[in-house]
Amino acid sequence: MQLDSRAVFTHIKRLFIGFDKPLALFMFLLLGVGIVTLYSASLDMPGRVEDQVRNILLTFALMWAIANIPTQTLMKLAVPLYTVGIGLLVGVALFGLTRKGAKRWINVGVVIQPSEVMKIAMPLMLAWYYQKREGVVKWFDYIVGLILLAIPVGLIAKQPDLGTAVLVLASGLFVIYFAGLSFKLILPVLLAIVIGAGTVVATESKICQPEVKWPMMHDYQKHRICILLDPQSDPLGQGFHTIQAVIAIGSGGMLGKGWLKGTQAHLEFIPEKHTDFIFAVFSEEFGLVGGVTLLFLYLCLIARGLYVAANGATLFARLLAGALAMSFFTYAFVNVGMVSGILPVVGVPLPFMSYGGTALVTLGLGVGIIMSVGKQKRLMQS
Repeated sequence: MQLDSRAVFTHIKRLFIGFDKPLALFMFLLLGVGIVTLYSASLDMPGRVEDQVRNILLTFALMWAIANIPTQTLMKLAVPLYTVGIGLLVGVALFGLTRKGAKRWINVGVVIQPSEVMKIAMPLMLAWYYQKREGVVKWFDYIVGLILLAIPVGLIAKQPDLGTAVLVLASGLFVIYFAGLSFKLILPVLLAIVIGAGTVVATESKICQPEVKWPMMHDYQKHRICILLDPQSDPLGQGFHTIQAVIAIGSGGMLGKGWLKGTQAHLEFIPEKHTDFIFAVFSEEFGLVGGVTLLFLYLCLIARGLYVAANGATLFARLLAGALAMSFFTYAFVNVGMVSGILPVVGVPLPFMSYGGTALVTLGLGVGIIMSVGKQKRLMQS
């Protein structure tokens, strides 16, 4: 039987209809900048760049596969994925593996970190719930959403893994907000946070004393916040991270010292320079201009994701894509704030820049889901 070349071409073209070009371009540019910066940051760690390239190839393959899954299928996966994720988090709490003082992993034949699953499962679940309640959403539906969100966030925070808990919390809150939660209800919470933060700053000299215990917080979490307020109180310990990162960013000046010429990074002053603190390496070598350009790329990525979300064919698609697009903002905001000394050090990677496979794959899956939402809309219009 002779193959119809036109039919084959049409089939191949259909497979790539979900590949949103602008979204892929911004992601590719960020990955390119990340590889260039990682090369400089890991000159004394051979093999890091090669490993990251393999991670990128795997991420692109998974992103393309997810982009070709219909959103109706993703919707069917929401409840099972959320349920499995909660089950694994409970398993971690009961008999998880402890490393570096944290119980975040579980052996199920292979060692996995279930909290990573919740970065995707949480917005999926909440988008599914509000899709089912479309047109009849009442005030108690927002309470239900917060309960569904509080369970995994609480389990993750208890591990303890504050960075991942913040990311999962943010992804869920974005869904709830996009589902119609009034800003009038959010404003008092924001005001309470501002007042609380102001109180902590004003009373830092008293509440940061060693004998003072903070309710619902571990000692190391209290220490991180106190170090944020006064890094010089522990310049060779926890404060070392913030102090050296800020020095690196400031020493870059307007145009930076040039690629491979960052002294703070190459003289080993910047900790975790290839992962959480890679922004400090980038800023030292490319300066304020480079930093602003990088942030502009993130803005373009987020804006494109929100554009796709706004044009989603269903409420589920719009909520899911919108929350995932805003999760890129959360990653970037928390990491840059942490490295710049305006937020506590919580171990959140810089999206598409920091070395590591797990976070990169999770982010790639998020981009793939947004592409799937865009593909569904284009197929309905064609």
